[in-house]
Formats: sequence, C-alpha cells, structure tokens
Amino acid sequence: MIKPCWKPSVEGDGGRRGGGVSRDGGRVDGLLWYKDLGPHVNGEFSMAVIQANGLLEDQSQLESGPLSSLDSGPYGTFVGVYDGHGGPETSRFVNDNLFPNIKKFATEHQEISANVIKKAFLETEEEFLSLVKQQWPIKPQIASVGSCCLVGIICSGLLYIANVGDSRVVLGRAERGVRGVTAIQLSTEHNASIESVRDELRSLHPHDAQIVVLKHKVWRVKGIIQVARSIGDAYLKKAEFNREPLLAKFRLSEPFAMPILSPEPSIFIHKLNPKDQFLIFASDGLWEHLSNQEAVDIVNNCSRSGIAKRLIKTALRVAAKKREMRYSDLKKIDRGVRRHFHDDITVVVVFLDPPPNRNSSSCSTFSIKGGGGVPNHTKS
Repeated sequence: MIKPCWKPSVEGDGGRRGGGVSRDGGRVDGLLWYKDLGPHVNGEFSMAVIQANGLLEDQSQLESGPLSSLDSGPYGTFVGVYDGHGGPETSRFVNDNLFPNIKKFATEHQEISANVIKKAFLETEEEFLSLVKQQWPIKPQIASVGSCCLVGIICSGLLYIANVGDSRVVLGRAERGVRGVTAIQLSTEHNASIESVRDELRSLHPHDAQIVVLKHKVWRVKGIIQVARSIGDAYLKKAEFNREPLLAKFRLSEPFAMPILSPEPSIFIHKLNPKDQFLIFASDGLWEHLSNQEAVDIVNNCSRSGIAKRLIKTALRVAAKKREMRYSDLKKIDRGVRRHFHDDITVVVVFLDPPPNRNSSSCSTFSIKGGGGVPNHTKS
C-alpha cells in the first residue's frame, strides 16, 4: 500500500554537495532536478528528473506557445520524454531536434496532425542516422546508442500521443459515479515483454527464428534489446553499422536485409473533455515501481506544486524497499552505482484546466528542458 502523501523530505546529494536554482530554470538537489510548478497554454505543469546512470540518459522538455512558425498558430503545449539507452547521445539529439521538426512540418501543413507528428519522428531519425554515419569512423559506438521517444501535444481541444519504446502516459479522469480519479493509459508501448509486440516482430520477420529470444527470463529483440521501436540504434537498422569496430556484443552473426527496429510512432488522438483532469508522462523507470492507478491517486490527492518530484520520491521509496534497504541509505548512493537500484526517472505532470476567457495566443510562451538546457520564458 503506497501512501499518497507524506511530509516532504530532501533527496540526498548522492556524493555531491550543493543545491539551489539551476541554469535551466528548475532546481537541483543532488541527483534530483525539479520544477515544482509552471504555466502552459492549457494549465499548469510539474516536472522532475532523478539521475541514476553515470551520465543522465533521460532527457525531456515542455514547450508552450506557438507550435509552428505561423503568426496565426496553432498554439498549444508540447511534452517530450526521451529515455536513452547505451548512452545519452540520442536522447540529447532528440531533445534538440524533434520539436523544431514538429514546428517545421506544422508550418508546411498549417496544422498539427498525426501525419505531421509521424514526419517529424522519421525526420529526426534520419538526421540522427546521418550523424551516426558521419561519426562512425571516429566514434563507432554511437551506432549502439538509441532512445525511446514519448510525445504529447495539446492543441485545439485535441490531445495527440505519439510513442516509440516503453515510456508511458497515463490520463487521470474523473468518472461519473466513481470515487476519486480513474487511471487510463493512453500510450502504446513497444517492449518485447508484451506478447503482441513479439507477435508483430515474428510476423515482420517470418524467416528469423531468433527475432525475439527469452534470455535470463527477459524477452529481447535478437537477444539484445527489449524495445522494438526507437530513435537511433543504427546497428539494428542498417547492416553497414553492424560490423567491426562495433563491440562484439552488438554484432549479429548473420546480415539482415531490413531494419529490425522501427522508428515509426504509434499515434493516438483523444478529444479532451471536462472529465480529463491531468496527464502523467514518465519514462519506464517510474512505472517499474508504481502502477498507473497508484500514480494517479498520488497526483489526485496531493498539492500540485512539486507533484512530479513527489512521484519520483515515492518510486525511490518502493525501489529501496524492494532491496530491503532504507530510503535514507538509497539517497546516499552516487550516480552510476545508483543504476543497480533504479533507472533514470523523468516525470512530467500536465494539468488540464478549463480554458481562460482569452485567446490561447495571448498566453505566456514557456520552454524548459528537464535537467538541462536554457528556458525561454517570455510574454507574447
């Protein structure tokens, strides 16, 4: 049983001293970065990141304001959670390039649509693979770096969810006749642990008996990676990168003619209604320790300010309990070693408030990147 609220505690410095306001507009407390509360076109948001890896592989952002280069709009809110693996290069690249690509295609098509979002994902993928090709002679291991990519866009009363990988967004909805708020998962995940994902891979690769392999009780694509879709991971998309000098553990024994992993997002479109209270976007590090309903109950029962940080601390308490250790001891473990206890975790909670009696174009423009980057906070 998880207590929905508790007296706030301080995340330890993980072997580092200091704390306070960071250059990216949030606050830093050891390995924890957080933005307690901020504005977006459709309400308020809370954001937090805890680092576990030696280099932070999670990246994230929230952009509120114009979603294209047109003066006429559209206006809305963009949320991105990018959970890297094998290194931070891909998630950082996506954090810098996906939203500009969204704006580029939204400008060309003069709207936000599933087609615009898909084009932006595929363009970002191609740009990163071009970078891999450029750096391959001097940095071949970049071919083994990839990232999950979860995006939410709120625009004109619609919510667009696009995902590759296993990050997740959960909607908190106040259902009539139901006490509390109901958790509704909106994202489709692409992890080999899911039977339908394994079935899809087998149907796409009917002549490959090893397309998914159960290894140490974990299903993996080609016995290597759990996610079936991603940005990056060039070594499983283009055979030219699946060779020496890439590390042997990433090299396949047989050549492949078609990409093994896909960058194409699953896209879901939802018309928002007054029952929709908030959205929880998070990398899989959160969902490893909290169920959808547990997370929604915490957001529903606690103060908005600092709620993303509260979700992370709840997950860390659960992680500590699983290892039969005290939370106070977990907080003392430094990055790198910390990865043996939990993953990097990113959480963005987006509250869906009734629209004010003014045009969305008059709302403040807000831009922030979780754990890194420089915010741009201006009045338009």
